[in-house]
Amino acid sequence: MSELASEPSARHERVRISYEVEGAQDREVRVPAGVTLFDAASWNGIAIDSTCGGHGTCRKCKVRVTDGDVPVSRLDPRAFDADELRAGWRLACRAPATGDVRVTVPPLVTRPKAATVGVGRQVILRPAVQKRFIELPEPTLTDQRTDLERLLAVLDDLEPTVDLHALRALPRALRAADFRVTAVLVDDVLVDVEPGDTTGRAFGIAFDLGTTTVVATLLDLTTGTPAGVASLLNPQQPLGGDVISRISATMLDPEALGRLTAHARDALNQLAGEVCAGADVDPGEVYEVAVAGNATMTALALGIDPEPLGVAPFVMSSRSFPGLRADDLGLALHPAARAYVFPALGAYVGGDIVAGALASGMDRDKRVRLFVDVGTNCEIVLSDGESVLSTAAPAGPAFEGAQIRCGMRAAPGAIEGVKISDEDVALQVIGDVEPVGLCGSGLVDTVAALLNVGLLDGSGRLLSREAAEALRPGLADRLRTVGEERVFVLADGVYLSQRDVRELQFAKAAIATGWRLLAAELGLDPADVQQVLLAGSFGSYLSPAAAVRIGLVPGIPVVRIVSAGNVAGEGAKMALLSVRERVAAEALLEGVRYVELSDRGDFNDRFIDQLAFPA
Repeated sequence: MSELASEPSARHERVRISYEVEGAQDREVRVPAGVTLFDAASWNGIAIDSTCGGHGTCRKCKVRVTDGDVPVSRLDPRAFDADELRAGWRLACRAPATGDVRVTVPPLVTRPKAATVGVGRQVILRPAVQKRFIELPEPTLTDQRTDLERLLAVLDDLEPTVDLHALRALPRALRAADFRVTAVLVDDVLVDVEPGDTTGRAFGIAFDLGTTTVVATLLDLTTGTPAGVASLLNPQQPLGGDVISRISATMLDPEALGRLTAHARDALNQLAGEVCAGADVDPGEVYEVAVAGNATMTALALGIDPEPLGVAPFVMSSRSFPGLRADDLGLALHPAARAYVFPALGAYVGGDIVAGALASGMDRDKRVRLFVDVGTNCEIVLSDGESVLSTAAPAGPAFEGAQIRCGMRAAPGAIEGVKISDEDVALQVIGDVEPVGLCGSGLVDTVAALLNVGLLDGSGRLLSREAAEALRPGLADRLRTVGEERVFVLADGVYLSQRDVRELQFAKAAIATGWRLLAAELGLDPADVQQVLLAGSFGSYLSPAAAVRIGLVPGIPVVRIVSAGNVAGEGAKMALLSVRERVAAEALLEGVRYVELSDRGDFNDRFIDQLAFPA
């Protein structure tokens, strides 16, 4: 409750809010009267689903008031029907607590379906972490060299700097093991001295610090093999579902940066603990981590103010972060563990894309290859075999299920695949349960399928029920209206609306405009592209045929469209396993040219041209 002290309204009357969260312990908090149920929860670490940061646009923060009075806001009828409103359902970000209330909060999905592996390359095992077992001569009255001098004399092929932790461990380790010890080095730093021979135990953790999902992979650095993997929903979500909303949160609230940093570090620590526990590894045996994240996520994890990233001319504090320790990221691992954080190409083409380009070898292939990381902010890399260009396109949150009437994340109950025939609709639902919503891949599949059967025209307009009766009579009953909006019903309570189609059109037009502009820069036509890599969790589950059908990617044979998976995570693994790959990653900063779309005079015209679906 310390955050409340800085709130101007803290002087006012306080009210009591009791939160009942399924699967968690009930919480009771006291806040100034008039604070929204969403803000009160956020201040006190209670997770309520949101992708807009509490601005009333995503309509995900649904809660039920079971005791007390909270009036219906002007936005609530857009999210709930009359029966739900009478039952107490409200949007938490538009529900001020003016008196004591009791609130039921639906459980937040913290383990969404996510890609944990991806396309990568084999590397020569040469990690920065080295362990050397050495035997030292014991001191005598005639040999009174210091312990450190004695140790460094044996390590005569190295000139390491010495971490204070190693100096603290040195005297006891030498005498506990009769001067037979293992020196632990990370790059050119002596980080520890361990009693006996521990050369068979050395681990690192590769993190993909995504805006939506965070993935951790524990690697055995002695063999190069994965020892464990875990993922979870980025706990920064309540402060915004995309980087822009999180940057905005830090600009509007001086306390937000601290909360976002704490959330990022909590996620990294939780995953580190899980992968270590699952592999029976002591966290103290993890000597290095590698982190691949976009520029905003990296800044937030390091506690750096991201505001300059959100306003023109979009300036980063630094492209690279040398000399970091794991505890600079709040990680409770080996006390002297190091951290390698991937450098960024630009404010919106960050370290995760550098890691992905490294893993996929974008600078090593002579083919014309297009790399697309589909998400709220879509990063694009295009190579013609000689030059490599990159850019970022503001796709918006549609692919994450936000701004979609029945949208949701890729969790149990989400429709992720759709096939439509003349008479029937076949659904693929995560978890093989009753459908409750539509995730990003299901959205794209639905639109592509409706285009194929003619119920959606090239402009993105759903046919009327009367027109559908003549064209596809077996499907016409699914074309209905909700309020004044035309929809296509997929399942009981789940539908695609006309506005949803428009949201997808805006997203795909931004992406298509981005890669087409890069192609024009290189003098290429879309047909010249020989391979498309769809990266990220969303790209892993996106149907290549559907992506082609809506015009998201070039219209090439689907066999040349590869679901690349979590290539950012693969790049992070490579950086842990080989210092040579880190040199290659740094080289990408000079070898890849970043193209800024926001100052392109032709962007808007090209964007409008890409709104329509291909014939």
